[in-house]
Amino acid sequence: MKNQSSVTEFILVGLSSRPEHQMFLFMVFTFIYMAALAGNILLILTVTASSCLHTPMYFLLINLSLINILSISASVPKMLHNLLEHRKTIAFLGCIAQIYLFTWTLASEVLVLAAMAFDRYAAICHPLHYTLIMRKGVCVGLIAGVWTVRMAISAVHAGFLLQLSFCCSNVINHFFCELPHVLKLSCSDTSLNKTLTFLADTVFGMGSCGITVMSYYFILRTILKIHSTEGKKKAFSTCSSHLIVVSFYYSTVIYSYIHPSSASSPDRDKVTTVLYSVITPALNPIIYSLRNKEVKEALRKLRNYDEDQRISLVYEENDTVSFTEGQAFS
Repeated sequence: MKNQSSVTEFILVGLSSRPEHQMFLFMVFTFIYMAALAGNILLILTVTASSCLHTPMYFLLINLSLINILSISASVPKMLHNLLEHRKTIAFLGCIAQIYLFTWTLASEVLVLAAMAFDRYAAICHPLHYTLIMRKGVCVGLIAGVWTVRMAISAVHAGFLLQLSFCCSNVINHFFCELPHVLKLSCSDTSLNKTLTFLADTVFGMGSCGITVMSYYFILRTILKIHSTEGKKKAFSTCSSHLIVVSFYYSTVIYSYIHPSSASSPDRDKVTTVLYSVITPALNPIIYSLRNKEVKEALRKLRNYDEDQRISLVYEENDTVSFTEGQAFS
C-alpha cells in the first residue's frame, strides 16, 4: 500500500504552546510515566512470583498491566521528547505507528476489562462451577483472541490510513496522533475510514461495555440476596477494585468519543484523553494493590523474602570472612 501524500511529518501542538509550561509538563509526565511503568511491572512480577495469585483473575490482571505499559508508551515518550527538544514534530510513519499501537491497546483494554467483569460474575454468581467456567484453556484462548483480533483490526485501520492523501494542513491539535484528529487533516475521502472506525467502536466498545454492565447487574442481584452483612462485604470486596477502574475508564472514554461535537473544545478533549490514556495506566496498579488484600499480602511476602535473602547473604559473607581469618591465624 503506497501513500499518495506530500506530507512527510506532522506538527503536534501538545498540551500547551507556552514555553514556560514545557519544563513543568516534562517533569510531571516523566514522573507519571515512570510511576506507571514501575507500578505495572511490579504488579506483573508480584503475580508471577506468588503461586497463590496464579488464578484466572490475576492472569487477566497481568494482561491488563501489559496493555497499560504499551498504551502509555505509545504516546508519552514521544511527547516527552518533543517537550525536551522544543520541536513538536512526528514523522508520518511514526504517526501511523502511534495510531496503530493506541487503537490496538485501547480496544484490547476494554475487552480485557469485560473479561475481568465476566470472571467476577462467574466467581460470585456461580462459585461451584467457577473452575470449570474459567479453566486455563478458556483464559488463554480468550486472551490470545483479544490480542490477535485487535492487532489485525488495528492493522486494517493503519492500512486504510496509508491510502489517504495529506496535502493541506499538517498541524494536529493534540499531544499525540489519534485517529479522529488525523482523519480531519486528510484531503481524501475518509468515509470508509470513518465507517470502519464506527463499526469497530460499536462492535468492540459497545459489546464489551454491554458484557461489563450485564455482569455487574447479575453480581449486584446475587449480592443483594446474601443475608449476612459480612457476606455482602466480602462478595463486594472481590470486585470493588475492578469496578473503580471500569467506572473511571469508561466515563472518560465515553465522554471523549460520544459527546456532541458542538460541546467539544480542543483543550477539554486533551484533558479527557490524558485521563484515560495516561492517568489510568498509572492508577490501575495502585488501585489493584491498595484495595486487594491478596496482592498486598503477596507484596509483603516478596519484600520479606528479599530482606531474608539479604540477611542470609550478609551472614554467609561474615562466615566466609571468619573462616578465612581463622585459617590465616592457624
